[in-house]
Amino acid sequence: MGDDQTFHDAIEGYCTQLSYEAGETVELRVSTRADFFDIQVERWGAIREVVWASAGHDGLLYEPPADADSRGCGWPVAAEIPVDPAWRSGFYLVTLNARWANRSAIEPGREVSHACFVVRAGASPTARALFVVATNTWNAYNTWGGRSLYTGGHQVSFGRPFGRGMLCRPLVDRDDRKARPTRWGERPDADGTIFQEYRTTNAYPSAIGSTGWFTHERRFVEWAEGAGYELDYVVSSDLDERPEVAAGYSLVLSAGHDEYWSAGQRETVEDHVANGGGLATFSGNTMFWQVRLEPDGTDGATSMTCYKYRAHLEDPVVAAGQPELTSGLWADPLVGRPEWSLLGAGSAFGLYHRFGRATPRGVGGFVIYRNDHWLVAGTGLGYGDVLGVEDGIVGYETVGCPITFDEYQLPLPLPRDDLPADLEIVAFTPSSNLGVGEYPSSIAALSDQGDLEFLASRLHGGVSVDSLAKVRNGNAVMAVCRPYGPDGGEVVTVGTTDWVFGLPNDPMVAKVTANVLDRLSGQW
Repeated sequence: MGDDQTFHDAIEGYCTQLSYEAGETVELRVSTRADFFDIQVERWGAIREVVWASAGHDGLLYEPPADADSRGCGWPVAAEIPVDPAWRSGFYLVTLNARWANRSAIEPGREVSHACFVVRAGASPTARALFVVATNTWNAYNTWGGRSLYTGGHQVSFGRPFGRGMLCRPLVDRDDRKARPTRWGERPDADGTIFQEYRTTNAYPSAIGSTGWFTHERRFVEWAEGAGYELDYVVSSDLDERPEVAAGYSLVLSAGHDEYWSAGQRETVEDHVANGGGLATFSGNTMFWQVRLEPDGTDGATSMTCYKYRAHLEDPVVAAGQPELTSGLWADPLVGRPEWSLLGAGSAFGLYHRFGRATPRGVGGFVIYRNDHWLVAGTGLGYGDVLGVEDGIVGYETVGCPITFDEYQLPLPLPRDDLPADLEIVAFTPSSNLGVGEYPSSIAALSDQGDLEFLASRLHGGVSVDSLAKVRNGNAVMAVCRPYGPDGGEVVTVGTTDWVFGLPNDPMVAKVTANVLDRLSGQW
């Protein structure tokens, strides 16, 4: 079955922008086969709260252009949603419900779709922590209208709907997870057959296992706001286009899968940390690829460019003498800014856990080494205990660190010039990279390039037995560092995409998360 569910549903829509401030107007662009449609807007925090609704809009059908994936849809504005000053900063889900004059014309289960926007706090922060919704990564995986960055594209537009199920879908236990945790007596789903069956049966793109509000950020926000933490919200591109949005916050954080960063976004975060601010990433494969954000000429929409595996060969900026802007690995020698110089960890040192042939029977949790560290204070965890194994919190994609051990058999970062000098490894578990033929069938596409071969080639000068061995084995870490020394801010890296799955059920996972928020934001 194809991965592109464009117009599977009878109605589709998107907002011109992904974020707005109080007093601004959301432009909603809709195309539908129905006679009419209704709109409902909810703020989705600890609970879902309806804040606005409008019914009886005339339905008009606009076919997606051939280049909708890269240049956007360009549909006209179908409705305007005023952002009430009383609306709190947060994530807002837009539900579109198609209706027909002849009730028999309704297609059961296919009359509803979703769009979204974030309300920013603006010039007056209401919280001490700024939560970054990883919309760059959502866009990278989005196949709506054709191609994603995983299915042959190198430019993807924000001016189109998100894929079916990325924003909202029925809740299931484990079947929508790419690193599905096992229960007693079960075999691991190394080939992703359970995930594949679930998503194809329900006509979802494979992106739902990798990214999207419903998969990752929703879980973090429901827990955090439910626990009483106040958050202000922005999207990835805000940190590039509006660097002032980070001003006034003690902590910038993200959760889930925060893989694609632009140079402007990174510079905003680096400035924040250099000036004493905290950074927490409860994310796997974090800051792996550099992207460029550019106007795409379609009704004010923006596109995102990333040549990925072919960047050193095909990205025009290389020939133009601007290799530092190459839309490939941040760690690529052409760019020379490895993510681990800020985070203390990167996916070149461990990218996958319980995914395909990467540790398919791995423990699925973090093995605790420094049980006296503030990160695990109050959890009751001791040396050698495993955190989060029942919920498989270490899973799918990870970030790691080159490790050695001291005389007390505690982990230390292997000395490197590009790692922060002040780097503590609190917990880790084995993780690894994958080569061609080692991925599960659940991924979108990777038939001609493996991360193992690519990392060996770009970081170690070519593909050989030795270079492959250097990037084969790694780990996922829980680590704390100060990349700018004692006068800079603290950075906490919890290097796994699936951390958020432990938040609702595991009090120790919740306590570690609370320790980070409490220390870095100073809320409590």
